[in-house]
Amino acid sequence: MTDKFDSELIDELDARVLGDGEPLVLSDEVRALLRRSAEQVALSPGDADEALRSVPTATALLQEISRRFKDGSKRLFEAKIKASGLRDAGDLDGACREMEGVLAVEVVPLYRQRAADSLHALMRLKSVAASGQIDPTLRDRSQLPILLHRVQQGHPLELNKGMRAFLRRSAADVGMSEAETEEALASPESAGAFLGQIMGRIRDASDRLESAMDRMTELRDAGDLEGARQQIRDWLAVEVVPRFRLAAEEQLASLDELPPAP
Repeated sequence: MTDKFDSELIDELDARVLGDGEPLVLSDEVRALLRRSAEQVALSPGDADEALRSVPTATALLQEISRRFKDGSKRLFEAKIKASGLRDAGDLDGACREMEGVLAVEVVPLYRQRAADSLHALMRLKSVAASGQIDPTLRDRSQLPILLHRVQQGHPLELNKGMRAFLRRSAADVGMSEAETEEALASPESAGAFLGQIMGRIRDASDRLESAMDRMTELRDAGDLEGARQQIRDWLAVEVVPRFRLAAEEQLASLDELPPAP
């Protein structure tokens, strides 16, 4: 049994048949995959069964299934990236529109559900923006910029038990010490400034990750594995955010597993 998703199996089959020109062999396994996948991309069982009556129509079915998976995945990914940027900039209405745009055209149920879930989370963030209160059902990371925008607009943090716990978690997540955290929690003003420092660390770490990974990929693809490793070592030398350090360490380990260039 494979542990791959059907969309991955379709992608591999598409590459062999439509990319490399291999003939489509309608084995029982391939027929079952195409039937399952057709349903997953909102094609009717009747249409799938009809298409499986011949190799040419089955090939066309494969092409349509693959297109729906790829288009839907790309559409959702790009919308989420845009929505995240808008959310972090304080434009929750714009972020919601990105997800609504996906829902307006998407037919694949899985991608529709993910877009709907993202839209639901954004709507809950609007409540956070209005109230200044932490929503325990949402990720801490998504609430940080919302609360920071409130502070920047002149609304001080309410240092209740939930907010203090939130700030302690967020500070630990970016590698800030307990001592500096407790000092920052002395007043709403210092806590608001501290919130800005937390977001600053996240943004700086994200920029370092993107820069290091881009340069590492260039060097690795050019066959310069030692140069690629050095990029990650340089990143590790300055990174303070624990989860980004872990990402760098994992990337360095994966480079160490690659065979040397011939």
